Amino acid sequence: MRRYGPAFWAQLSFTLLVCALLVVPVVLSMAAGLTVNYFVGIRSGLTLRWVAEVWALYADTIRLSLGIAVACLACTLVLGVPAAYVLARAKGPVARAIEELLVMPVAVPGLATALALIVTYGGAGDFRRSWLFILVGHVLFTLPFMVRAVLAVMTSIDLKTLEEGAASLGASFVQRFFQVVVPNCASGILAGSLMVFTLSVGEFNLTWLLHTPLTKTLPVGLADSYASMRIEIGSAYTLVFFLMIIPSLILLQLLGRRGRR
Repeated sequence: MRRYGPAFWAQLSFTLLVCALLVVPVVLSMAAGLTVNYFVGIRSGLTLRWVAEVWALYADTIRLSLGIAVACLACTLVLGVPAAYVLARAKGPVARAIEELLVMPVAVPGLATALALIVTYGGAGDFRRSWLFILVGHVLFTLPFMVRAVLAVMTSIDLKTLEEGAASLGASFVQRFFQVVVPNCASGILAGSLMVFTLSVGEFNLTWLLHTPLTKTLPVGLADSYASMRIEIGSAYTLVFFLMIIPSLILLQLLGRRGRR
C-alpha cells in the first residue's frame, strides 16, 4: 500500500481549505432560501415557500436566460468553429492580429461594450426592445472563449495531414470539415460550449445596460430580488439558478462524450 508523505497531506489540506472557502458561502446562501426566517436560521424550520415565490415572480426571466444562452451557444458554434479553423490554417502576422482582436470584447469592460451597442443600435426601435439585442452582446462577449478553446485543440493536432489524407480518399471540403476536423476538435468545442453557456446565463454587467423591463434575464432578476425583497427570496433565486444550470452542464458533457464515441 502506498504511503503519502507530509507534503501530500499539506497540499491536500490546502486544496480542501480553498474549496471550502469557495463552496461554503454558496451553500449557506442557497440554504437561506430554504429556511422560514434567515435571521433565526435552521431552527425556524425548512420551507419551499421562497422557491415557489421565485418561480411565480421570475419564471419568465429564467426561461429567457436559458433561451438566450442556447441561442448564444448556437451562434458562437456557427461563427467560432469556422473562425478557429481559418486561424489555425492561416499563417503570418495578419492572422495573429485578427486572433488578438477577437479577444478585445473580453478585455473591454462589459458596461463599455453595452454602451457602444446602445449608441450604435439604440435607435433601432423594435430591435432595441427585443431579446435579440441582449443576444448580440452575449455573442460578442463569449465568442472569444469559443474561438480560443477550439483553436487550442486545432493547433495541437496535425490538421494538414488529416485533411490531405481525407482528400486523397476523395472527401470534399465539406466532408473533411465535418467528418475529420470537427470530430478531432470535439474536446475543444465541448470546453468552449461549457464556457459560453455558463457565461451567457450568468452575464450581468453587459446585460444590465442592454435589458428592458420586458427582457430581464436571470442575473438581472437576481439582483432585483436581493435589492428589493427579503434575503430568503434572493437566496432561493440562487438555488433555482444552480438547479437550472447544473443539469444543463451535465447534458452538454454527456452530448460531448456521445459525440466523441
